[in-house]
Amino acid sequence: MFDGYDSCSEDTSSSSSSDESEEEVAPLPSSLPIIKNNGQVYTYPDGKSGMATCEMCGMVGVRDAFYSKTKRFCSVSCSRSYSSNSKKASILARLQGKPPTKKAKVLQKQPLVAKLAAYAQYQATLQNQAKTKAAVPVEGFSWGNYINSNSFTAAPVTCFKHAPMGTCWGDISEGVRVEVPNTDCSLPTKVFWIAGIVKLAGYNALLRYEGFENDSSLDFWCNVCGSDIHPVGWCATSGKPLVPPRTIQHKYTNWKAFLVKRLTGAKTLPPDFSQKVSESMQYPFKTSMRVEVVDKTHLCRTRVAVVECVIGGRLRLVNEESDDKTDDFWCHMYSPLIHHIGWSRSIGHRFKRSDITKKQDGHFDAPPHLFMKVKEVDAAGEFFKEGMKLEAIDPLNLSAICVATIRKVLADGYLMIGIDGSEAADGSDWFCYHATSPSIFPVGFCEINMIELTPPRGYAKLPFKWFDYLRETDSIAAPVKLFNKEVPNHGFHVGMKLEAVDLMEPRLVCVATVTRIIHRLLRIHFDGWEDEYDQWVDCESPDLYPVGWCQLTGYPLQPPAPQSSRDNQSSSSKQKKKAKSQQYKGHKKNQDS
Repeated sequence: MFDGYDSCSEDTSSSSSSDESEEEVAPLPSSLPIIKNNGQVYTYPDGKSGMATCEMCGMVGVRDAFYSKTKRFCSVSCSRSYSSNSKKASILARLQGKPPTKKAKVLQKQPLVAKLAAYAQYQATLQNQAKTKAAVPVEGFSWGNYINSNSFTAAPVTCFKHAPMGTCWGDISEGVRVEVPNTDCSLPTKVFWIAGIVKLAGYNALLRYEGFENDSSLDFWCNVCGSDIHPVGWCATSGKPLVPPRTIQHKYTNWKAFLVKRLTGAKTLPPDFSQKVSESMQYPFKTSMRVEVVDKTHLCRTRVAVVECVIGGRLRLVNEESDDKTDDFWCHMYSPLIHHIGWSRSIGHRFKRSDITKKQDGHFDAPPHLFMKVKEVDAAGEFFKEGMKLEAIDPLNLSAICVATIRKVLADGYLMIGIDGSEAADGSDWFCYHATSPSIFPVGFCEINMIELTPPRGYAKLPFKWFDYLRETDSIAAPVKLFNKEVPNHGFHVGMKLEAVDLMEPRLVCVATVTRIIHRLLRIHFDGWEDEYDQWVDCESPDLYPVGWCQLTGYPLQPPAPQSSRDNQSSSSKQKKKAKSQQYKGHKKNQDS
């Protein structure tokens, strides 16, 4: 057993030296901490001015108390050691976590202890989260095996700004080194070793223990945001033992020299990575908050619902009038389907008044600032008008883009839209999209982008031609300039894997694939299901998540449909096409019990 880098055994038999079959470490993105002798990079920075880090031993202290004009060292001995021992000795001292000199020990002793304690607290918080939010395992399905066996690629975490770490993932990539538990060991206590990222798939990383070179026999998948992955140097500062895997213990006599050579110039996770993970998984919505949500039985109106639970930013909303809490609806906290109390009245949207005359004990209105803001539009000038034609994603059949009509213009740029040929006489199936919504398109969008446009039900003059239809209905098309043309650099590519909500059964998050990309519009296919269940989704939809999101948050993941389900869906699809329901909740997939 070894206590950090300094305790690596030197009496193990070896058939090769530490210099054999070494490969140069490829340069990695510069924003990650570099394992080198620059003390300003690899340490516990406190962000305060006037601080310095000894480039020899790594001690943090007040800059004015440091030695020499350049303030590079905490003491004369460190300065001399640095000059005589060269760069490698400095690296080794840093990684070993050697105690500083007596003079250096006096420098800011209490703050350093506090920083280490805080770091340990972050680790404990992350471990507690892992215990309380343990992922519901899906028997027989593993993202790692699924990706390896099919050579799939996954959408990077940076594609999902709403997901944990989506905006601060940085340059984590292949080649980054981390410290992880060593499972190839017969010791009774938990020990660690260094591993490098071989492949990334969302939050998941395929790791290979340092020293295995091109041997992939012990490669393993691990969630980068999990509590068992740490930056290089964590073991030294935490007093945890580093032990080489049993399979390769015989390869080197001097493991210290091996590690110094392999890690020099490599990169690791930021020291505060686990803190950032923890912070990115704090959600402002709390249980018992009241919101307005689209009524799944009548899309034209909203009703009051109460947040029953929050998992990974997804809300389980229960109808306020539901006594047994079974009348629920799942959506993300950034979903355009939820709003603050009073929103409907403020814009002129229909609202189902509750039979409950006063708030139930403990319930309180969610603050308006928690909800996703829409872009302001100038409705005073040229704007959408009632009766204008357009193309729109049908919220009751998200695989279809349909001929649609603006039925009513509300305040603040909101529009009530109906699907031509399918509308109820009372307008109960109208639905609300904002003028900047990525789910509405100008006339001709589908034709230009070679997407099948769903014509009005019962329309006999096929193939459908917009020119003829506008003339027959004495209608005008909504001007192209009124639509949202912004296309972000989203990073998605056809074939990428991800985890996606089945919006027709929004409690389910499924294994999915991007099959088409039209500007900012993604065609999402649910693996194992027929294409008719595909859904058109915006690239910035909060209902898309990186591979590994369910494991990280503890949300159950639906695996690809097994063969029996495929056979059933194939036979049923021949008998009937997907019938429109009056609810968002469709008939599609059954969650495993």
